Amino acid sequence: MSTKIKYGLKELEKEVGPLTFGRLISSHRLGEEMSQKDFSKILGISPSSLCDIEKGRTIPSIRRARKMARQLKLSEHLFVKIAIQDQLDREKINWLKISFA
Repeated sequence: MSTKIKYGLKELEKEVGPLTFGRLISSHRLGEEMSQKDFSKILGISPSSLCDIEKGRTIPSIRRARKMARQLKLSEHLFVKIAIQDQLDREKINWLKISFA
């Protein structure tokens, strides 16, 4: 007998809060066990810029989000969607939500 456990974005957000660009970047960096200094070199940004992104003080542009995804060999679609959603949230445009499905 096998038990399937469904664990997706909704379950993750219940545990750690909404998915943001900063949380995405931070969790990827920590998963790779890299310092902000080393990770910022890969992204071609300063460590302080990376810190600002991870803390949610800065949201990258669509162009920057795509570039970061390419540099990390990750999904451009996901990075752009999350960056757009963060921009919408910052502007308090609550009636428009980006789908991550």
